[in-house]
Amino acid sequence: MTTQHDGSGLSDRAQALLKTLVEQYIDGGQPVGSNTLLERSGVNASSATIRNVMSRLEKLGFIRSPHTSAGRIPTDLGYRCFVDTLLKVPPMSEAQLARLQHDFQTQARDAMSSKDVVQSATSMLSSFTRMAGVVTLPRQNHLALNRIEFLPLSGAKILVIMVVNNQEVENRIIELDREYTESELRQASNFLNARFAGADIASVRRTLVAELEQTRDDMNQLMLNAIQLAKSAFDTDTDKGSGIAVAGETHLMDYQDLSDMERIRDLFNAFNEQRDLLQLLDKSMSAEGVRIFIGEESGYELLDACSVVSAPYSNEEGVVGVLAVIGPTRMAYERVIPIVDVTANILTSALKSND
Repeated sequence: MTTQHDGSGLSDRAQALLKTLVEQYIDGGQPVGSNTLLERSGVNASSATIRNVMSRLEKLGFIRSPHTSAGRIPTDLGYRCFVDTLLKVPPMSEAQLARLQHDFQTQARDAMSSKDVVQSATSMLSSFTRMAGVVTLPRQNHLALNRIEFLPLSGAKILVIMVVNNQEVENRIIELDREYTESELRQASNFLNARFAGADIASVRRTLVAELEQTRDDMNQLMLNAIQLAKSAFDTDTDKGSGIAVAGETHLMDYQDLSDMERIRDLFNAFNEQRDLLQLLDKSMSAEGVRIFIGEESGYELLDACSVVSAPYSNEEGVVGVLAVIGPTRMAYERVIPIVDVTANILTSALKSND
């Protein structure tokens, strides 16, 4: 018999026992023994036969024995087989769907921008799953600069405030090689707003780079200050959009599988640094519907004990981001998957109606 990694090569009996084992482990969090499988699986076989099937599943890598007890637990491969082949995800009931839509509308009621709408979706994901909700901020193909202001902070640090696409407000702090006076910053803002208001930020950046390559003698001090300030402000990928919204990280501390404080600390650091999570979620940008990363499949060691259930969302321009739930591999997939799928659709509808 040829055994496939997705379990399609397993016998019906082996699939039924594996499905029961995964379900029982997800529900109780304890290793599952042969007697429990005999009682719960509905398989008509002797205890010896079930033990033999369990031994074969273990050799094939679908389950493992965590210690000397007779019970076994699923491996990442076992979860993958369960999710891809054995799991039947029920459709969300009308009552559940209505509750999701109502809660989203309640949280997004005061949203002033697409980022606020995304944050509402993040909070809702976390609230409904009791896990961490993560949503990448919308990536827009066109960002028009409406206005830019510079405000002095301590030392050589400056607060940059940009209004783009008539509603999005970008705040960021830049640090330069010298201090600027309020007068210099105000003059630079006036110069840039008069010259670039309404222009695409990507084209503004290209213009600034080109002009800085010119002979500095060709510029007066005002132009030079303005261009240097603006280039520093735009050197943080404003034109592409970046970052993620996160909610409910502390929920992960409630799961025994993730209770190791060093693991939790590393996860929280990942949420703060964002880079690795962005790279992982980027893999779902082109997915058709829900995509699931189980344990080591993510490629990031700190997520080895986690599963990531993700789905892309869109606006009028097409796919612009990904939302996800991050929790232990021992999660109720049949409940989390439809929540992620429906939330992606709700967020897409909200963004399209805002555009």
